[in-house]
Amino acid sequence: MAWYAYCIAEQKAFLSGTRARRPFSIPSITGIDGSQVFGYPSGDFAVIVSNYTEGTLDQKAALDHARVISECFRTSTVLPFRFGTVFQTEDAIRRAVRTNRKALMDSVNHLRGKAEMHLKLVIRDGAVRENIQAALASSIGGAYLTEIRERAALQRDRQTKAKSLSVQVHRLFNPLDEEVSCKKVDSGGLLIDIAHLIDNASVEKYQNRYVAASRQLKDCQIALSGPWPPYHFLPGKLKGVGNS
Repeated sequence: MAWYAYCIAEQKAFLSGTRARRPFSIPSITGIDGSQVFGYPSGDFAVIVSNYTEGTLDQKAALDHARVISECFRTSTVLPFRFGTVFQTEDAIRRAVRTNRKALMDSVNHLRGKAEMHLKLVIRDGAVRENIQAALASSIGGAYLTEIRERAALQRDRQTKAKSLSVQVHRLFNPLDEEVSCKKVDSGGLLIDIAHLIDNASVEKYQNRYVAASRQLKDCQIALSGPWPPYHFLPGKLKGVGNS
């Protein structure tokens, strides 16, 4: 029988501090397509799974996947699996945990009592500058060189703003850890994705800092979500974990 895997959690969170030797049901949570969810025990860990029959894992399944992880996160430190992770046998589950036990234990110890907050910041380019670029896009000769210089200058300006803004945000929020990515958006400008790792007890303080930051960062759009399970702060690629 194949098992669909949602996350790894601390077994004691579901069994009032005791440890099971066999898979135990978690009746308060339903999985993909309403399936029953189980904890598959392995030492201090429980791999949160449900029975899986080959089929299409669609958008609703992705939402169910995230929901199960979030519900487990309410009571336990969790290490989420990537959407679509399937173990074909119970022995495959045991091997995956046994092979990666040290990395999993280190990660759980590091992430215990912590949550992820997610910031999205959009820096818009000046409309006049973008219009100049559009007008020059079909030109040739000297105007084409002007366009190249304009594009290079705009890119440097974006990078400078993004770096400065990232430093400013870090100082404002002072997270325990962070992951930052930056990409150009179709409408012009840059989208900066920032994941912050914070203590659970600091969520309200973090939200208050967000309100203050929204007032200070007037040249960009900023949006906040969370607290989330620590998706961006998980161990690297785990051995024996995948659709096999």
